[in-house]
Order: sequence, then C-alpha cells, then structure tokens
Amino acid sequence: MTGAEPFVHRLSVVIPVYQGEKTLAAVLAELDPLADGFVTGEGHTAVVTEVVLAYDHGPDRSAEVIRALAEKYAYVKPVWLSRNYGQHAATLAGIASSGGDWVVTLDEDGQHDPAAIGSLLDTAMRERADVVYADPTNKPPHGYVRNTASRVSKRLLETVFAGGKASHFNSYRLILGEVGRSVAAYSGTGVYLDVALSWVAARIVTSPVLLREEGDRRSGYSYRRLMAHFWRMILTSGTRGLRLVTGAGVVFAVAGVLFAIYLVIMRFTSGNIPEGWTSQMVLTALGTGLILVALGTIAEYLGVAVNMAMGKPAYLIVRDPAVGPLGQQRADSD
Repeated sequence: MTGAEPFVHRLSVVIPVYQGEKTLAAVLAELDPLADGFVTGEGHTAVVTEVVLAYDHGPDRSAEVIRALAEKYAYVKPVWLSRNYGQHAATLAGIASSGGDWVVTLDEDGQHDPAAIGSLLDTAMRERADVVYADPTNKPPHGYVRNTASRVSKRLLETVFAGGKASHFNSYRLILGEVGRSVAAYSGTGVYLDVALSWVAARIVTSPVLLREEGDRRSGYSYRRLMAHFWRMILTSGTRGLRLVTGAGVVFAVAGVLFAIYLVIMRFTSGNIPEGWTSQMVLTALGTGLILVALGTIAEYLGVAVNMAMGKPAYLIVRDPAVGPLGQQRADSD
C-alpha cells in the first residue's frame, strides 16, 4: 500500500456535561488542534470531526458555555437532554448522536488529557480491539478511601457477578463507532454502559494514560451516589446474582435431604432423641430446601425477564471488519 492515500480515522468526542462551566472551555481548547487532523505515534491519520456536548441539566451555567462554544467551534454539536438523567445516560445520548468511525468519551473536568487519544487509537489498531479503556498509570485524585472502594467494587463485580472486565472500566474510553451506537440504541433504562459494551465487543483492552488533577470544581458524586452507582453495576451485570440464589437453593435442598436421613438413622439407633423432634426437623429441613429450590427456579425466570428488560441482544450485526476502521493500514504499510 506504499504511496496510497492514508485512511483518515474520523473521531467523535462525547462529553457529558453537568458542571462544566469552569472547565469545559479549556477542554475544547485542547481538542481544537485535533480537529485540524493529526498523526498518531504509530503513524495512523485521524481527525476529530465533532465534539458532542450532552447537557445534563447541571446546577451551574454550563448551558450558556455550551452555546458559546457551539458558536466558536463549528464542529461542536450540543445535545440537550430534557432533564437531569445522570452521567451514563448523558454519555449514551451523546454516543447515539455521534457519527464518527470511533467514539471517544471524555469527562468535562479536564482530568482526561486529549493528547492521549492518539495512543488509544494506536492501541485499538495494534490490538484489533473494539473498545480501549484508559489505564491510569497514577492513582486517581479522589483520595484513598474512594480509590480503594472503587478498586474493590470493580473486582467484586468482575469475579462474583460476572460483570465483564470491570477492573478495566474507565470513563475515558475509545469505542468503535458502530458498536457504541448500537449499545446506545438497545440499552434499557439504568443499564451500565461498560457492562453493555462487554456484551457485544469482540475485544476489550487497555492503554496506559496519565490522569491529571480535576478542574476547579468538586466532584458531583457523593458517597451515596457512588454506592447507588455500584449497585446499578451489579443489577445490570447479568443474572449471576440470581443464579447464586438457585445454587444456594440446590445446596440447601441436598443438605436438607442428607440431614433428614441422618436424623432418621439417629432416631432408630439412639433412644435419647425426644419423640416428635425427628419428624419436625425432617420436615423443616426438607421444606427449607424445597422453598429455596422454588425461589431459585423463580430467579431463573426473572433472569430471562431481566435480560429482556435491559435490552441485552442475542446478537449484533456489524460490517466486515476488513472494510471498517480496524481493517485499515497506514499509508506506508506494505
């Protein structure tokens, strides 16, 4: 392919905006040079074709800032939500409104350095990945308690509740455009975006990125909201939690039968057991086992309904990877 025109990767940058009055203009100033086109460290040509600002009705003057930025930069695309829905809903709305080959999601506070977008793209092309998460090389500037809680909750979600590669989850991410827009289209209410991506992405990897300090504002997430955020991750991670109920029911049912057999044997071999106690305990053990098995069966039916309510697809059709962004090579490649 020597001498051929390079494939230009069109990037849509999506920023959910809640408290961006003081920080958003600086983020756009850093993105502006990328709108003229750039070449990544590994030689891929790319350009930011649009910056989607999804306004989530924050308490400050973010709306006025968005309007001013839309007048200043032709590639800024405001998306106005009807009310406050939360960061993930705003991110989904922004992704659904995008049109690039790739979608990059950034926070509004300046913690995510736009200069790292090139390395995210290089990683995606090198690893042939649909989703690339920023992997912080330094500790996030949130304090020891919050950082530890985040790390433990992600590990718990990943190991116990089968929540995909939860330890990789980060709001700074590069997503193949058609995958991201499909997720935004079918995800049900309250579905955690990264869990939904893990349902359909063929390959998810990470790329090292240095996080910066947050802008001149306090985080919009209190510990109560972070706990609610974690609980939503569990509820939308799939049916593993319900299957734990089924497993517990089977274990107790088997244990109840074995305990009943033991009590009957003891009743006939030992005369020290009070009359009526054996039959009562046998009925209690067997009854508890049957109740838990019944609950487990109900949980399995609920699991089917949960998957349908969350919008988890049975399949996702995409174009031939060879003709999409991942199939393109640098112009100087053989």
